[in-house]
Amino acid sequence: MAAIGIAAVWAGGLWFTVLVCALCGLMVWELTRMLDKDAPRGKAEAAGLTAAVALLVFWVQLAGGWLLGVLALSVFLLAWRFPKDRGIAAAYLALILFAGLGLIALRDSFGWVWVLWLVLLVIGSDVAGYFAGRLLGGPKLWPRVSPKKTWSGTVAGWVLAAAIGAAFMPALGAGAGLVAVSVLVAMAGQAGDIAESAIKRHAGVKDSSALIPGHGGVMDRFDAMIAAALIMLILTEVGVIARLLS
Repeated sequence: MAAIGIAAVWAGGLWFTVLVCALCGLMVWELTRMLDKDAPRGKAEAAGLTAAVALLVFWVQLAGGWLLGVLALSVFLLAWRFPKDRGIAAAYLALILFAGLGLIALRDSFGWVWVLWLVLLVIGSDVAGYFAGRLLGGPKLWPRVSPKKTWSGTVAGWVLAAAIGAAFMPALGAGAGLVAVSVLVAMAGQAGDIAESAIKRHAGVKDSSALIPGHGGVMDRFDAMIAAALIMLILTEVGVIARLLS
């Protein structure tokens, strides 16, 4: 799986776009199965396929405000098919689809090194948080939702994110503001992890699915990544990334 991901990031173009759309479709499938447990056979699969194809077609055919608007409409229509928890469904569907758009746009507009930076931020802050939390312990971040996360681990993730941002400044041609952006992106990733934990707790499940043996589901592996990608899309749209490169 790692080899496929690395190859797709390196190749870019349609290869990377198709991979991101497929992952988004799988996450929509998992979300539907968690929040709509009594759905008739095939409903979750149809939702996932619809989301994946819609993201792919809209990216290829549309741009700018039309792309964002039609994607938002897709989120509304998909969420409306949930018999309950429509607000939760809509929020997480928006996270999945707009994060997918953010990842595709990041690779297409800024190149594979920016995607590498994003991946290392998410992985690095998660690893730093795990080991710092185990070694230092201390107060829990949000014990009701994510009982294992500590404030010490959370702050350690921010520190490592700042270091990764500083290390990537020459490679990305970015100014010192990249350090602050790296910390913000790491915070978003941590929030994404907590958000998925809250949804699983609400749905009464341990993993989003059993799609990846021994690792749970796609959402379990990409919960932080999609939140980080979404904040990158927002930062790009408001011009923050362009100012870093000026």
